Amino acid sequence: MSVFSARDFDNHQQVVFGCDPASGLRCIVAIHNTVRGPALGGCRMWNYDSDGEALADVLRLSRSMTYKSAVAGLPFGGGKAVIIGDPRTAKSEALLRAFGRFLNTLGGRYITAEDVGTTVNDMDIVRQETAYARGLPNGSGNPSPATAFGVFMAIRAAVEHRTGDDDLSGLGVAVQGLGNVGYRLCGYLAEAGARLIVADIRDQAVEQAVRDFDARAVSPEAIFEVEADVFSPCALGAVIDDDTIVRLHATIVAGGANNQLAEPRHGDELHRRGILYAPDYVANAGGVIDVASEGPGYCEKKVLERVEGIGATLKRIFARAEREHLPPCVIADRIAEEHLVPPPGPVDIAA
Repeated sequence: MSVFSARDFDNHQQVVFGCDPASGLRCIVAIHNTVRGPALGGCRMWNYDSDGEALADVLRLSRSMTYKSAVAGLPFGGGKAVIIGDPRTAKSEALLRAFGRFLNTLGGRYITAEDVGTTVNDMDIVRQETAYARGLPNGSGNPSPATAFGVFMAIRAAVEHRTGDDDLSGLGVAVQGLGNVGYRLCGYLAEAGARLIVADIRDQAVEQAVRDFDARAVSPEAIFEVEADVFSPCALGAVIDDDTIVRLHATIVAGGANNQLAEPRHGDELHRRGILYAPDYVANAGGVIDVASEGPGYCEKKVLERVEGIGATLKRIFARAEREHLPPCVIADRIAEEHLVPPPGPVDIAA
């Protein structure tokens, strides 16, 4: 398996494979870019079908983290880790400790946090072996609430750009995925008066959303084609592809999932079809803003005030996209690249 010829390789600075037979650890860390600072990005644990699938995921996710931090104005670069294995059966304290020791070999070039398949308590175990773990129970904690709030701001910004008003009362929002982010997002949307249509592979999560938010449940396959104003992907990535894009009835796509577009050309296709797309790494930046703020001076109120700015950032992206007659995803990439310069002053990566 060649990294350099992999489809998702994007001049990554470093891609490292780690293995610890005693604990069963098999992981890949991808450091995409450290121009702005050390690479910051979560650790995903997933039962990938192949090593190639794991490599593709970590390459795409790490690049997205570079752009996410750049647009958010954070003094960090982009990186990601994946641990290959079922988090329900293969995760152990020994494995997490081995992962922490492996991170030490990177010398602080990559800082990890929780992601799909890992938790803040897992990061607490990792931290016992390395200084390069964030999102801890006694630190900023679970970044999902900040992510959900940021996605809510993104939806409001997109609705305002499309309709001239950010009032969500009566608008239909189809939420795909009811995990930590998706479920909290439903709470914000319900409070704002939106009509919720929800789908998840877990029946229990769907039933709870129906009870708590008066949501309408549909199957995971049907969520793409429901009549809704907004489609909000909050599960795994690559859900906007050749098959699903033609089934969408929504005029806005804004969600919390990473890498929602199967390929960059699908952003162009959304634009061609008149569907307003809130670039995922802008909309879901609340989590990394939260984790990046961790330390002695952490203040949840200040973090949420900064996360609220995601709406203003998207408004600028939408306005520039209209002026330049380009898809918002293209404009977001350009803005990120314009900000890929070193930040002023030193960064304490072990804070």
